[in-house]
Amino acid sequence: MRHLDPEEAAAWHRVMATVKPLRVAAPVPRPSTAVVTGKPSAALAKSLAARRAVPVAPAVPPRPVPKPAVRTAQNTLDASWDRKLGRGAVIPDSSLDLHGHTLASAHALLDQGLDRAIRRGDRVLLLVTGKPPRPESERPHARGAIRAAVSDWLAGSRHADAIAAVRGAHPRHGGQGALYLVFRRPRVG
Repeated sequence: MRHLDPEEAAAWHRVMATVKPLRVAAPVPRPSTAVVTGKPSAALAKSLAARRAVPVAPAVPPRPVPKPAVRTAQNTLDASWDRKLGRGAVIPDSSLDLHGHTLASAHALLDQGLDRAIRRGDRVLLLVTGKPPRPESERPHARGAIRAAVSDWLAGSRHADAIAAVRGAHPRHGGQGALYLVFRRPRVG
């Protein structure tokens, strides 16, 4: 077994300081230490000295990840639009179903669907993503992966400037498993 050099050990300690366990495990009982009389072997003495010599770096708090410099579309709708969307009174011009796709195929399909909807002049696109993960789920990544990735895909999309708002869908249009994408009106002139 290879031992870490001091730089690697310091880097490993910094990484481990940022890790948060998924579940708190019961402490593992340690075997009782026996008192050894006599002189330790030369290899054991060298190993213990090397371990004591490794500096332990203080925990460095993680830096916040900067958000992409893309205009957010959360508050660009007027109150009447939000009321209509909330009541389910808006009928989407088209829909795009990503449910059941892999992340790669869903991303490609989203880009193509946005392109088609914008070219047609759609105002509202119903995007079916599948339901988000349940809070009690032990493996949140096992469900809702597309739903979790959609906001990043939309923010980084070549069509981001054409999207005025993203809102949760009314239950008659899919509820938690779908989103409304409201497009900006095309500029005339």
